[in-house]
Amino acid sequence: MIPRLKISYEKEIVTKLMQKLAVKNKHEVPKVNKIILNMGLGEDASDSKKLKACVEDISLISGQKPVITKFKKSISNFKTRKGSNAGVKVTLRSYKMYEFIDRLVNIALPRIKDFRGLSAKGVDNSYNYSFGIKEHIVFPEVNFDKVDKIRGIDITIVTTSKNKEGTIELLKELNFPINQKNWGTYGKKKCNRKKFKKNKAR
Repeated sequence: MIPRLKISYEKEIVTKLMQKLAVKNKHEVPKVNKIILNMGLGEDASDSKKLKACVEDISLISGQKPVITKFKKSISNFKTRKGSNAGVKVTLRSYKMYEFIDRLVNIALPRIKDFRGLSAKGVDNSYNYSFGIKEHIVFPEVNFDKVDKIRGIDITIVTTSKNKEGTIELLKELNFPINQKNWGTYGKKKCNRKKFKKNKAR
């Protein structure tokens, strides 16, 4: 079955983004290419039971079995050894990607305590969007009674956007709760906050 968000993107969101971004060709409209979920375990990665539990949790959250990541360098201060387990990671594409976004924005994010929206500053130089969730138990798929430790998840949304404005507008159309207070931190023209405050005071 085709995810409802994918249908909505193709039938409605593309048209809206063409108008907002002043794009004439629908193939130039930004879209989500893939989503990467990463959970770092630190010292717990050496514990086979804890590692297995995290693999199961990420599998439930993403609907796909993750891979175990390894440390590339040995760092004595962090007690890491090259080649040892670092955490778990999964990359979502196609239908699973859209299904995850749907569950993320409609179920998981609203369950975060004192949630005030996502910052527009999360867009990097490649115009992808990254943010972190401190408690992976916000996903209802995870059984809280079986969780030995609450862990964080880093989420990166890889897009085909060619500028920051396109990325933010795409996320907003996909119902991501982007904090409007950061509206001046992206786009072709950056907002001069001091000048903006002076003009507002007049």
